[in-house]
Amino acid sequence: MSTAETQGKVYLVGAGPGDPKLLTLRGLECLKRADVVLYDYLANVELLKHAPDHAERIYVGRRGRGTYPGQEEINRLLIEQAKQGKTVVRLKGGDPFVFGRGGEEAEALASAGIDFEVVPGVTAAIAAPAYAGIPVTHRTLASTVTFVAGHEDPTKPETAMEWPRLATSRGTLVFLMGVKNLPAITAKLLAEGRSPDTPVAIIRWGTKAVQQTVVGMLADIADKAEAAKIEPPAVIVVGEVVRLRSQLNWFETKPLFGKRVLMTRAQEQASELAERLAAYGAEPVEAPTIRILPPEDWGPVDRAIRSLSSYDWVIFTSVNGVIQFMRRVWACGFDARCLAGRQICCIGPRTAHELEKFGVKADVVPTEYQAEGILGALQEMNTRSARVLIPRAEVAREVLPDELRARGAHVDVVPVYRTVVPNGTGEPWRRLLAEGQVQVVTFTSSSTVRNFVTIVGGGEQAVSLLRPVVVAVIGPVTAKTAEELGLTVSVMPEANTIPALVNAIVRYYRSRETALTNA
Repeated sequence: MSTAETQGKVYLVGAGPGDPKLLTLRGLECLKRADVVLYDYLANVELLKHAPDHAERIYVGRRGRGTYPGQEEINRLLIEQAKQGKTVVRLKGGDPFVFGRGGEEAEALASAGIDFEVVPGVTAAIAAPAYAGIPVTHRTLASTVTFVAGHEDPTKPETAMEWPRLATSRGTLVFLMGVKNLPAITAKLLAEGRSPDTPVAIIRWGTKAVQQTVVGMLADIADKAEAAKIEPPAVIVVGEVVRLRSQLNWFETKPLFGKRVLMTRAQEQASELAERLAAYGAEPVEAPTIRILPPEDWGPVDRAIRSLSSYDWVIFTSVNGVIQFMRRVWACGFDARCLAGRQICCIGPRTAHELEKFGVKADVVPTEYQAEGILGALQEMNTRSARVLIPRAEVAREVLPDELRARGAHVDVVPVYRTVVPNGTGEPWRRLLAEGQVQVVTFTSSSTVRNFVTIVGGGEQAVSLLRPVVVAVIGPVTAKTAEELGLTVSVMPEANTIPALVNAIVRYYRSRETALTNA
């Protein structure tokens, strides 16, 4: 077999400007196939979850200060990994070929005879202004846009900047990596004749919930940036299009903009919550405090499945209960038909919707989404002597089975899943909380509260870390657990659902904003 046939391939993938949703479909495909990912400081680490579990993740952070691998070392790593037959993804912030040194990496790969592909990304030069409400071109204001390096290679014998042309251009100028040189940039433009009244915007961490935008004029923007303590990474926009921000600022006006939200529910279930939070401008951060595992013994579940015809009722108390039970039904060689003739009750609409995915429609869905709601919904029905099956978590409240038995029902509770504390120390969460970088923590079950407190170091530590943070819980049972552990609950929706929880967080911040406005 030839060397070419045994070599791997390198994908130079643009990670986009920061918002993980701006990764291209092709970039996602490459990540899913990766054996190795070399990622940048500017590449959102959330993207790494798309890589397979077995993929090696190597941080080669490129930033303006600090210690990091040199470009030659990065080139060497890419070539070395590919020669071992691996699929290598070089995940680079923005676009690989827009001031990203992707051209140098491609040259090194080509010289070494390594197969490579360039996957363009959304450059911050366009995306950051767009998220700040600034179009880089506009029919009446700017017909051209020029991307400019904010600093040049210090080893170059002379500058390549044509400052007279840049200063007299009637189009938009976009400087990348220019924060440190901002006073020099503005001085050059002014010296070459650009009007001191020219609008300028600086956007830091564009497209992320922590985006920060400072607007001024060419004459004063350096002072304003210093006063606002703007640091890299940032994009500088010079031109008349900046004036449109007052009309087009769509992102920073979202109700949860600037809020980082810690999500403590299981990783497998975090997507809906994350999507809804992001839609309101928040930055969701996964901090799973539980892992969903199968029961240690499937025996009781299998016996219940084989004797389903003997039950009058099947009651599902969670989405996880539906998923794990129905998957086991299929594993045992049955399908949805085995539930024919049974009365089906689901604790809430989300659980009922999950059941419908398996072809089964619930007969009863209470208006109160907890055990007490199920009991209320069944109050008018004759459950005396009825046989009831409850597939649920290994550890759960006993209110429902106990009360049904008190009413004369014969109840079998079978554990179809168990929750455990995930591996890891929780140090990243503690650091974010201790540094004041989290505004909201969400809890969607009592177990997420208890596990979070355990992971961060106990009751006093948890109370101290969460004192300045908005604690949002999904319902009264979770709220009671949180309060028993010393936490102060600020947000609780009327309905125990993810959409209601997110809406309640939005209302909380809107009411605070209104109160401040009226003060």
